[in-house]
Amino acid sequence: MSFQIINCEQGSEDWHKARAGVITASMFSVARSRTGGLPDMQQKFADAYRGEAAGDALAAATLAGYKNAAAKADELMLNEKMLKVLAGQSVGEFSTAALEYSFRVAFERISGEPLDEGFETWQMQRGHELEPAARAEHQIQEGVFVERAGFVVTDDWRFGASADGLIDLDGGSEYKCLVSPARLRAVLLDGNTDDFKDQVQGCMWVTGRKWWHLGFYCPQLKKIDYPLHLVKVARDDDYINAMEQDLLEFKEQVDRDERRLRALSVANNARFAQAA
Repeated sequence: MSFQIINCEQGSEDWHKARAGVITASMFSVARSRTGGLPDMQQKFADAYRGEAAGDALAAATLAGYKNAAAKADELMLNEKMLKVLAGQSVGEFSTAALEYSFRVAFERISGEPLDEGFETWQMQRGHELEPAARAEHQIQEGVFVERAGFVVTDDWRFGASADGLIDLDGGSEYKCLVSPARLRAVLLDGNTDDFKDQVQGCMWVTGRKWWHLGFYCPQLKKIDYPLHLVKVARDDDYINAMEQDLLEFKEQVDRDERRLRALSVANNARFAQAA
């Protein structure tokens, strides 16, 4: 996938305008969200089957946590919905959050401006303010040079990522400045970064990179000389292929919403012409 880098300050007017109408990596998880899909354990089975288990149903059922793995593996391999998922097809309907995001992207494609007029929460503002310090700490800790990227967008301007940094030819970086105790505990003590998987793998999909450094910057932990918790993430092509399929289907939904919005003008003009 070919892309271009828009050199702009994250949070700036240019940055907000560049992102308008683009499906961005920070929202990939929302774009992929569906209702009526697979239950959690079945989804774990599907993920394992296509990933670590490498097509072994028994191993996938074991990894998913089923007690009677052999029987469950046989059952799941006869499940019509499961077979669709294993074949790379999406099941269920787009969630309300996904549909609302689709409308927003379609609206912004037409207007060329962010629908929320560039509004940022205090958490977002805090993240932008602390990002330079996080990047500096990362460079010291790893001995790397992190090139600021601004916004990276595919040549068709359909998908993009606000990459916090690009490293050499193969890597990149993303910095999070969390304040939620629940999210911080999950990351720092449990090693759970699942909430950020779509964004990080999405950044690698958009940029074609092979690895990404996911940094959690906590300036308060300077007191124990640990302000940056760094997680090194390798590119997962199996995951990216499944994500790409979902995102292309979401883009089709955005295309439909855009056509419906543009049709409002056509219908309105016809009414005016008839009235005249």
